[in-house]
Amino acid sequence: MTNDNFNYNDERFADLQMLRYKVHGFEELSLKQKTFIYYLQEAALWGRDILFDQNGVYNLKIRKVLELLYLNYEGDKESEDYKAFEVYLKRVWFSNGIHHHYGCEKFVPGFSKEWLKGVMQNARCKMQNYSESELEEIVDVIFNPDVMQKRVNLAEGEDLVKTSACNYYQGVSQEEAEAFYNKQKEEGGRTTDNGHPVMYGMNSTLVKKDGEIYEEKWTTSEKYGAALTKIVEYLKFARPFAEDEKQQEVIDLLVSYYETGDLKTFDEYSIAWVENTEPLIDFVNGFIECYGDPLGLKCSWESIVNFKDLVATKRTETLSDNAQWFEDNSPVDARFKKDKVKGVSAKVINAAILAGDLYPASAIGINLPNSEWIRAEHGSKSVTIGNLTDAYNKAAKGNGFVDEFAFSADEIEIIKKYGDLTDDLHTDLHECLGHGSGKLLEGVDSDGLKAYGSTIEEARADLFALYYLPDAKLVELGLTPDLEAYKASYYGQMMNGLITQLVRIKPGDNIEESHMRNRALIARWALNKVSDVSSEVSEPAVEMVKKDGKTFVKINDYVRLREIFGELLAEIQRIKSTGDYEAAKNLVENYGVKVDAELHQEVLERYKKLNLAPYKGFINPRYDAIKDAQGNIIDVTISYNEGYAEQMLRYSRDYSF
Repeated sequence: MTNDNFNYNDERFADLQMLRYKVHGFEELSLKQKTFIYYLQEAALWGRDILFDQNGVYNLKIRKVLELLYLNYEGDKESEDYKAFEVYLKRVWFSNGIHHHYGCEKFVPGFSKEWLKGVMQNARCKMQNYSESELEEIVDVIFNPDVMQKRVNLAEGEDLVKTSACNYYQGVSQEEAEAFYNKQKEEGGRTTDNGHPVMYGMNSTLVKKDGEIYEEKWTTSEKYGAALTKIVEYLKFARPFAEDEKQQEVIDLLVSYYETGDLKTFDEYSIAWVENTEPLIDFVNGFIECYGDPLGLKCSWESIVNFKDLVATKRTETLSDNAQWFEDNSPVDARFKKDKVKGVSAKVINAAILAGDLYPASAIGINLPNSEWIRAEHGSKSVTIGNLTDAYNKAAKGNGFVDEFAFSADEIEIIKKYGDLTDDLHTDLHECLGHGSGKLLEGVDSDGLKAYGSTIEEARADLFALYYLPDAKLVELGLTPDLEAYKASYYGQMMNGLITQLVRIKPGDNIEESHMRNRALIARWALNKVSDVSSEVSEPAVEMVKKDGKTFVKINDYVRLREIFGELLAEIQRIKSTGDYEAAKNLVENYGVKVDAELHQEVLERYKKLNLAPYKGFINPRYDAIKDAQGNIIDVTISYNEGYAEQMLRYSRDYSF
């Protein structure tokens, strides 16, 4: 998966570095396969505005006004205000709204309120669709620090719904929202034909109006109807080019779900999708992940179109073929293990297009569906997105990061030797086996951990991967070359959780994002494990040390550290399986949230000298359908020369309403 002439790095702004990813092997696909991908990527791109609106009620209006100003600006483009405005717009594009994609805090403009008002006035003839009061409101939302402060607020003791700017709830409190869905669960019971609960609330906005609380469903005829109608249109165009009848059934069920909003149909679609493992090409399209909802109920819209990397998939298939062995040998209590692991399919994929909540920032691995009972009875699909990790790895070579933050030459050597390999394997274990492992006890609510559920679930999958990385079984299966390779991942985990992820946090802030809380929780729990030091042990398994005035992580006993990870995995699985909310809360709040201000300042200063961007995102390739005189597609071309602003403006022009 290498191409020395391909330019992975693109422009940089604010705290962001834009990358390009190569769609390896697209040109070798058949015309039918290329056409299938073309229509699926069109269906993906039509969902963009949905996510903007989900992330905040003003986002679409703000984006469209800013784009009008950008396209019609006639002033000094070398002025500091204009340059800051350009960066602000690029950040809005990147985050699908006015809040940071990871930290969730609202952007602070680098241009003045007076400058923006002046530009609006000069371009007033271009903005006749907006009243003066609407423009004043937009200015206030952008500049007023007390308005819509956080997209997702997870601070303990606050009303998480009222203090979050995401647009999943309108006029309701956290207490009212929880009561509404608790009542649905009680009255609905186990509503599917086979006696299992649907995922209540995942595809609707909860609204309170005139004292009445009700759901606005996201369907082709209700909220987001225009966008979903276009998505359905292109899914239907794609259907004749599907690789088998089962894949056509998947599309039919997804279309039916979009048209009706029926959550039973969504479960039927999820089962058909997870069991359709043979085709080379696959896709995700829908309301999927719930990290953008402080209550973990509502799902953000996302899509990815992909096809298998057949060579690299042998690695993940080896894991999935041995899923039962890993489940049986897990250190968790036998009560919480699956007696029989079903339908774990795993593959490495080439992303062909990223959209919605996977664009421009993307995960590098996915495990779906989210429904616990479908995982238990029908299995799950796990993917590692190989061409994205390839792009990350290429872009990171020689940037000085490891040399600055690793303790000594020994750690630097092992990370450079094994880091890429063990990072990929960690992702495989996390997605393929970690998320699919374990089970809930009978009667336990899958939403019972509430705001802490996402962090606990990510920690569970990470710990599963960490526990097995040193295992001789991986050498036996040919997945690691020796019993030393895992140390690269262990050191990276501890260094990241304790030190380097702090570069993503502003001074004075706590850790908010679920994945970051997960990494901090694991590393800090291991660091603070009191059993590390006893009368027979001269030094702890892991410690924080000072060298030349800088703070480093030092691992003294990798074997003991694995035992610690196993102990925490057992506890977190117990929390998940039993729905122990208080234990989840205590773990996350005690280990995953607070930031040491002195250490934070040190890390920020060291990182600044490297002149790196802490966040990365992707520019999509562009696909064009070549048609004959009758309108039939005779070829699909792919190109990589579209600029970031050019792509964002094209998406806004061609895939908006």
